[in-house]
Amino acid sequence: MRPPKRSLGQCFLVDRGVAARIVETVRVGPGETVLEIGPGRGALTGGLARVVRAAGERLVLVELDDHLAGALERRFGRDPAIEVIHGDILDVEPGALAAPRSLKVVGNIPYNLTSPILFHLLSPPRPAEILLMVQREVAARILAAPGTRAYGALTVGVRGVAEAESVLQVSSGAFRPRPKVDSSVIRIRPLDPPPLLPVEEQRLRRLTRALFQWRRKQLGKIMRDHPELRLAAPRASELLRAAGVRAADRPEAVSPEGFRAMARRLPV
Repeated sequence: MRPPKRSLGQCFLVDRGVAARIVETVRVGPGETVLEIGPGRGALTGGLARVVRAAGERLVLVELDDHLAGALERRFGRDPAIEVIHGDILDVEPGALAAPRSLKVVGNIPYNLTSPILFHLLSPPRPAEILLMVQREVAARILAAPGTRAYGALTVGVRGVAEAESVLQVSSGAFRPRPKVDSSVIRIRPLDPPPLLPVEEQRLRRLTRALFQWRRKQLGKIMRDHPELRLAAPRASELLRAAGVRAADRPEAVSPEGFRAMARRLPV
């Protein structure tokens, strides 16, 4: 068996019990497609294949590694319920694989690509559900409560448009090669209908980036002085008051709902 590629951040799940528990959490309804990102050696794929076959639906596998993509094609290529795509998930538009809100995504993804992959998946049109294995520290940041040290731009970036919950804790011993950190499986469900218009989502990203760049300063000052915002003092005060946010607070004190309220009122 060919050794893992460090360049692709490959750590293969080898604990069959953990794999079975992950697959058990995937529910496939009528008309739904399952997308597995980075199936690798197929630890989850066999179970996911059984789930989609039982539902009479479809499984799409996206694998970048040449050798592994070829092995998956040989193993599953003749199954009409399974499609193997040899490529980078960042070059694949999930919305093109299934009708809106009918796609469920599962993945044990490279830790160094967690944020790019996650925000790629959260670009509209969004899947109905995203189930990802991520570094435990990253899961803690996504799930963090306002006012805690872990709460930050990643938290708001995800939970500004979605709900998130912890599903399973996975120790490093479940993988080969064994990583230096433990993992968590998290479930992300994009909000439907979306709470923000597309232009408001752009404002949310701009606002989140600016506020957490200056996270130790008070909101009123950031709104007035940050080069991406630069609102006149009266306008900044009016925006914060209308959003129900205190000018003396710091960014980590504001909930995702508060960020959304500010984004709705932020000038273009």
